[in-house]
Parts: sequence; structure tokens; C-alpha cells
Amino acid sequence: MDSNFKWRRVKVITVTGGKGGVGKSSVSLNLAVALCQMGKHVMLFDADLGLANIDVMLGLKVRKNLAHVLKGECSLQEIIQDGPQGLRIVPASSGLKEMAGLSVDQHAGLIRAFSTIEEPIDFLIVDTAAGISDMVLSFCRAAQDVIMVVCNESTSVADAYAQMKVLSNDYGVSKFRIVANQVHSLEEGKFMFKKLVTLTDKFLDVALELCACIPIDINMRKAIRQRTCVVDAFPQAPAARAFKSFARRVLNWPIPDIPGGYLEFFVENLIRPGDGDSPESSDSGFGSRFDAPPQPIGKILGMDTSALSHAQIDDIQREIEASRKLIEEHFSQ
Repeated sequence: MDSNFKWRRVKVITVTGGKGGVGKSSVSLNLAVALCQMGKHVMLFDADLGLANIDVMLGLKVRKNLAHVLKGECSLQEIIQDGPQGLRIVPASSGLKEMAGLSVDQHAGLIRAFSTIEEPIDFLIVDTAAGISDMVLSFCRAAQDVIMVVCNESTSVADAYAQMKVLSNDYGVSKFRIVANQVHSLEEGKFMFKKLVTLTDKFLDVALELCACIPIDINMRKAIRQRTCVVDAFPQAPAARAFKSFARRVLNWPIPDIPGGYLEFFVENLIRPGDGDSPESSDSGFGSRFDAPPQPIGKILGMDTSALSHAQIDDIQREIEASRKLIEEHFSQ
């Protein structure tokens, strides 16, 4: 790979949400297509490894996916699909139980595969699964920006709060960009955001920014039935206009002029977060580091995984229930 290309700057955005069904994939897809319409080169990575959605939403006929990459049957470049408006899509697998519980070697192999992508990218949008699995948390901590999709429901807000708490306390993520999805009005979105900020200001050391309020729009369902997205099929629909406004805002998000502003450092952060190396700090470059043996998952995540898998997860679940009760009481006021 050309050395100038290798250090290309890419804006990496992870789209997540504590609760399933809040519209993460819809937000990811429409944001990606809106950015493409603005002349940007965008790649959308469907990182819900066990229950892929993007290819189904677009009616893509995927012959090979990430499962084949992990088996060594093809490269990551070979599975990339074309989407609307020039969007490039990395499809995950759907319904394969083993993809939802990758081994340490498979985690490292998947992550290293991104260093082989040989095409220009301005934005890499990562559409994660819901919840607090190892992979979801790792993608969030490695990205430059984390978009948290939240609906105006107590369970959605509670689970988003719990996910932000884990990312803040255990992974050092201190800023979240909030998308209020499926709201009846701008005022409803702002009201929900205000209540969420009240909670985080009281209990967490994080900064929240309301980036978009996406309205409930019948055209969203129409677009899904047509195997496309609302931005492409119904550009004048209320939801489409909201997504385009959101995309214009994203264009102004800075790409740090530091190692974190490059695609390869996003990949590196997933494998070995927190070492702080820059391109100039190592004579060996990335080659030797990507070829190194896979690190123990505890080192990858920067914490003891036995605690994460057992005691800490139990604590987190208790925190979620406590958060739900707290938020339900807060919302009822």
C-alpha cells in the first residue's frame, strides 16, 4: 500500500444505542447516504456481527460477508458492496451465532483486516449492535465520535445512560453526540435531551451534544419497503430533511490532526488502545504491529475481562435497573 495513502485522514464515527429498536441502523444508513450526496466518500460498516441489518434494509444480495473474511476465504476488500449514492458497505453476517461471540484471534483478525482497505474514504461509519458487549464497547472507545441514538422512552434513555456510564467510567469516553430519534416534534427531542443532560450532569462526568432530532415519518417505512433509505427515495420528506441537516453538521466536525485522525489508528486503538504512538515514533511502522500475535482480550480492552464478563456485568445490570427506576421517576415529574 502506498505510504501516502496509508496515512489518510478518515473521520470514524460509531453509531450506537443502549437499547435495541431505537433506529441505529436507520440513522447510520441515512447519515451515510446524506454524506455521499454531499460528495464525500463514505464506508458503512455493519458491526452488528450476529444480526446484520444494512444488507437486508437495502435488499443487497450478499454472497460473502465478514464470516468468510474471518475464515480466510476472501479479503475484506472483496466483500464490500455498493449502496445508494456511491455508498460503500461492509456487510456483516446474519443469524450466525458464532459471529456474535468471536474469539480473541477472530477479534484481532477482523480488526487487522481494515488496514487492507485500498480505496479513498472520508468517513467510516460503524453501526454497532445494541448493548454493552466487548465489541460494541471497543468500537465506541476507538472512534473519534460516538453517536448515541435515543428515543423518548424511559427504557431507551435508561439503557443509553447505562451504556454511557460504562464507556465513561471504564473506557474514558467523555463526549457523546445525541440523536433524538422518532420524535413527534423538535420540542419533544429537546425536552428528552434536557432530561438526559440533567441525569448525566448529576451522576456522570460527560458532555452531551444534541446533534439531530429525527421526526416520526411514514416515509421511513415506505423507503424500507422499497429497500432503500428515506434520504434517497423521499428527499423532501421531513425525516430526509432532518438527516441532511444532520449530515451538514457532521461535515463541520473536526478530524484531529493527531494519530487518532487516521483510519489505521482507529484500527490500532481497537487492537491495542492507549499506547499513544505516532507514525514518527516507531521505525517499524504499522506492519510489525499488525503482524504481532493477537493480544489477550483483557489487554485489548484495558481491563480485566473476567470482571467484565461476570462481576462487572452483574453490577452493570443492577445499574441499568436502578437507572430505569431513576429515569422513570424523573420522567414522571
